[in-house]
Amino acid sequence: MPEVTVKGKFGGTFKAYLARPQAPPPGVKNMPGIVLIQEIFGVNDVMRRLADDYAKQGYVVLCPDLFWRIKPGIQITDKTQQEWDLAFSLFQRFDQNKGVEDLGSTMDELRRTPGCSGKVGAVGYCLGGKLAYLMSARTTIDISVGFYPVALDAALNEASKIKKPLMLHIAEEDQFVPHDVQDKIQVVLGKNPLMTLHKYPGMNHAFAREGGKNFNAENARIANKRTSDFLAKTLYG
Repeated sequence: MPEVTVKGKFGGTFKAYLARPQAPPPGVKNMPGIVLIQEIFGVNDVMRRLADDYAKQGYVVLCPDLFWRIKPGIQITDKTQQEWDLAFSLFQRFDQNKGVEDLGSTMDELRRTPGCSGKVGAVGYCLGGKLAYLMSARTTIDISVGFYPVALDAALNEASKIKKPLMLHIAEEDQFVPHDVQDKIQVVLGKNPLMTLHKYPGMNHAFAREGGKNFNAENARIANKRTSDFLAKTLYG
């Protein structure tokens, strides 16, 4: 699949991986879109496969390079300590506010893309899980899903801004999200009827990352099915 160039809100351009369905579902002319939000490893093979999978479900997908201001084109894995060190370095240097602005620009680009119906959702993983939450609070995205979001407790003051459906998948044994933080997330977000929170007992961070050390096929299947049903209800409903 090709890359497209997205113009930033306040200048600059960045690349985004584009995945399209081979054909629209029967009776559908224009398909909804998904902004797919990367982990801390960049727009790598994992993210591109996810984009292709969502395209097969009937979505036009854009996965933007959010690290472009630091170093464009990052595509690393979770297989070596050197790559983990680089990933955490990028995460620490990443400006999340500008990242949400870039995601908003990606959303706008997607809505202008031929073949897109204008309805657009967001799905993010890890860092992207938090950014999906922030998109729900700060942009006009139609629906959002976050897998094992990190550092969400620092953004719970924005929960009241969420006006569109949001689903979060929480790994109960997430090494990056202590139990007390999970409890706080559930208490605060549980007050919003647009919020759906699923917890996965015994699961660690990135349990849905196929090929990762914490991958669990059954729980990944459950989370992916919940996500697909949730998205389709709003974007195809």
